[in-house]
Amino acid sequence: MNGSDAMKYLWAVLLVSLISVFAGARFTLLASSEYPDALTPEEENNVAIYGDVSPSVVFVTTTQVRRHRFSRNALEFPHGSGTGFLWDDSGLVVTNFHVIAAANRITITLQSGNLYEARVIGKAPEKDIVLLKIDAPGENLKGIPLGDSSSLAVGRKVLAIGNPFALDTTLTVGVVSALGREIKSTTNRTIKNVIQTDAAINPGNSGGPLLDSRGRLIGVNTAMLSPSGASAGIGFAIPINTLRAIVPVLLEHGHLPRPWLGVEVLSDYWTRRYRVKGIAIVSVKNNSSADRAGMVGMREDLRGNIYLGDVIIAINGKPVGTENALDAQIQRYDPGESVRVTTVKDDVLYNYDVVLLSLDE
Repeated sequence: MNGSDAMKYLWAVLLVSLISVFAGARFTLLASSEYPDALTPEEENNVAIYGDVSPSVVFVTTTQVRRHRFSRNALEFPHGSGTGFLWDDSGLVVTNFHVIAAANRITITLQSGNLYEARVIGKAPEKDIVLLKIDAPGENLKGIPLGDSSSLAVGRKVLAIGNPFALDTTLTVGVVSALGREIKSTTNRTIKNVIQTDAAINPGNSGGPLLDSRGRLIGVNTAMLSPSGASAGIGFAIPINTLRAIVPVLLEHGHLPRPWLGVEVLSDYWTRRYRVKGIAIVSVKNNSSADRAGMVGMREDLRGNIYLGDVIIAINGKPVGTENALDAQIQRYDPGESVRVTTVKDDVLYNYDVVLLSLDE
């Protein structure tokens, strides 16, 4: 073997050795028992939360009874579907009101695959929340640990679990995009302090839980803003602190107390007949905020002559001219909130700050 051949031989041996070393290293890496489980901390957190919480997320389906066009027989048709979650181990289920609105029958499917018919315990359409109940003996029912939405900050990680497009128990991840948003309920009431997130919220996610990075419930996924009908990265969730206040009231009363000014007003019929421009107050509840503010109703003298008191023309600067318009403005607020009532009395304009009562009071 001459020198040139010897050099080629040495290079060939070196190349084979290097290939063997890299191949051995690659084989060791692939064969390592740690490789399949090498999740990032972020992935481990997502997997753990999904495993812990998904058994508490339920599939809500509804049906509606309609009459056949020709036979007029009553038939039951699928109406819609959405998501809900177990509030506690007693079988209470929370979802959005719009998920079950107009439904004749509501069915809850647990992760076990078992189906249960649900009954309505309480409705708060002005908050887009409904409380349902299922009787599920033998099931391992578990509510989701509650968080605190007041501690949220923009940029914090959130996770949503739901049934988008009827694809059950789907996980999406995002962040808190904004806080303090406002959206409209099905009754056109304003829902305040809403959480905005870029975690994908699609049709079918409504009523599902929004979770923080510790798997605690911080909101109820409710709506999305999208020109296409699919997720555009702008979703909204009702905060858990709102839900904490609603659920006990729904359990006790079945509904939320309606706000009331504390005054009785003249009907639209008599308003037109007397040619009153505005909404005349007939009487004011004793010791109410309206009474203490100085608002007065109609009065009659000894001869039977009737004199107008305060005539409401605006609520918080928005004109009202009928009972329905007045009610629509008042229903935008909650009992305990203050509104500015503008009236006319003896051709003089007055402004009163009135704390709204509850109709249950």
